[in-house]
Amino acid sequence: MRIHHFAMEVKDLALSKTFYENVLGFKEHSKPTFLGEKIVFLELAGFKLELTELIGNNKQTIIDREHVHLCFEVDDLREKIRRFEEMHIAPEEGPYQLNNGWETVFYQGPDNEILEFLEINIPNNIISQETKNE
Repeated sequence: MRIHHFAMEVKDLALSKTFYENVLGFKEHSKPTFLGEKIVFLELAGFKLELTELIGNNKQTIIDREHVHLCFEVDDLREKIRRFEEMHIAPEEGPYQLNNGWETVFYQGPDNEILEFLEINIPNNIISQETKNE
């Protein structure tokens, strides 16, 4: 068994698709139909994101994504932050450095979804400790 995709309902499919393609580098994978819903699958590095547009009265639904987030691992967090600054997109939180050496920053997507960007840095003292244990 393996994970196929992460799905998210959005208020404006075109706006969200453009954001994920232009800001984060996703590419369109497919546009299946299901019970008349507007759906698009986007893909980035083997990860699939399904965007489904809310329809009818559901468009007024406030989507609470306060406790859910999507995390992207990046090689250079400072470069990612710089690219967002160029697009005049400010972080919601961070950047932060965690006690394990990881660095993270949070942004808000077009439907209030929380997007985390994480750089995995392992401090030398942890690396040397792991080497001793092998």
